[in-house]
Amino acid sequence: MRRLRRRIALLFALTSAAGFIALAVFAVHNDGSTWRGQVDQSLNLRTGQAVIQLTYKGDEPDATDLVETMDTDCPPLHLLVLREDGLRTLDTLRRPCVSARPADVRAAATRAIDRAEVTARDSRARDGRPVRLVAEPYISPSSEEADSAVVAVADTSEQHRDHDRLTWGLTGACAALVLVSALIGRLLAGQAIRPALRALDQQEAFLADAAHDLRTPAASLSSLAETALRGETDPADVLRRSLRLSRRMGALVDGLLTRARLMAGVGVVEHRPLRLDQLAETVVDDLTAEDPAAGAHQVTVEAAPTVVEGDAELLRRAVANLLGNALTHGHAPGEPAEVRLTVTPDGTLTVDDAGPGLPPGVDAALFDRHRSTTGSTGLGLSIASWVAHAHGGTLTAGPGPAGGARFVLRVPVRKGRGRKETGE
Repeated sequence: MRRLRRRIALLFALTSAAGFIALAVFAVHNDGSTWRGQVDQSLNLRTGQAVIQLTYKGDEPDATDLVETMDTDCPPLHLLVLREDGLRTLDTLRRPCVSARPADVRAAATRAIDRAEVTARDSRARDGRPVRLVAEPYISPSSEEADSAVVAVADTSEQHRDHDRLTWGLTGACAALVLVSALIGRLLAGQAIRPALRALDQQEAFLADAAHDLRTPAASLSSLAETALRGETDPADVLRRSLRLSRRMGALVDGLLTRARLMAGVGVVEHRPLRLDQLAETVVDDLTAEDPAAGAHQVTVEAAPTVVEGDAELLRRAVANLLGNALTHGHAPGEPAEVRLTVTPDGTLTVDDAGPGLPPGVDAALFDRHRSTTGSTGLGLSIASWVAHAHGGTLTAGPGPAGGARFVLRVPVRKGRGRKETGE
């Protein structure tokens, strides 16, 4: 599950990174195309005006009017004419603000003449600054094809700086967003697998409970069977002890299943009106009938008519666990237990015993699974606590008036009925 969480977070981060990088590349490319297009449009406007104002003396171009009527210094203009001996440059510059390398100017003019269309390219000035060259071809009077070109040059240092700032800004933003998406992906992956982890923890807890709780009665049954095979005990006594162990194992299995259903949330808690006093009396009668040894103990029931909202089966199990715990641990060795079970109309059920009481400092952890101070499993109190909280109530433990332990189970009473129904 941890590896799965890391993989989900990594996949989320990689997917986000791919999207952010694609958007950044698109933004950078679009910005470069935009500023180059704007520069090209401005330079093409100047070359077009230069071609219109250019005059000829015979077959030779005359740039006098061009120089006088146009500012050919910035951006600078270059006039190139194709002759039999090659491309000849007629410089129309006086004081250019940027000096392009002659080889680049010739290459731009040659490309425009060969293609017979306006062309543009990036280059470098003589001092290393980035420049943009736009070349526009034209046809001289003595030719039928383009044989000359006007080249305009613009300094693009500022545009490159702005473009680089945008590129680095988007790079940093992408890195930060990828990091944030990785953290978010980890959180989302944790939330996604948390139910699975909770289910695995519940399954592990259930298996641990089953192994822990069934180990002792299973070992007792095995030892009892070996003793019976050797003929060392009375067969009737073996059967009685086997019956008690089997009942105990059945109760443990039922308790494990009940706690597992409550923890997994698959057990539906019914909220129906029921008489808590009658339920407590029934639990006492059933426990005495099922376990003859319980008849040796003294159980006093003081139950006032009380109607609560709850699940009869779950509450019966909780009360049975509390009563069984009192009968098992609420007396000194070899002496019968004295247990008092009280039900009051406010939905409170109290179980008091006259045993040794609770050791100091164990009240809060008493209802944890496997928590016991006398060697038992502690599962019964854990189930009773789960049942109380499932009903919106509480289960607390403390010292009793008889010197033993007191367990108080509080269940919400039925709303809107008052005392009239409690007396029915």
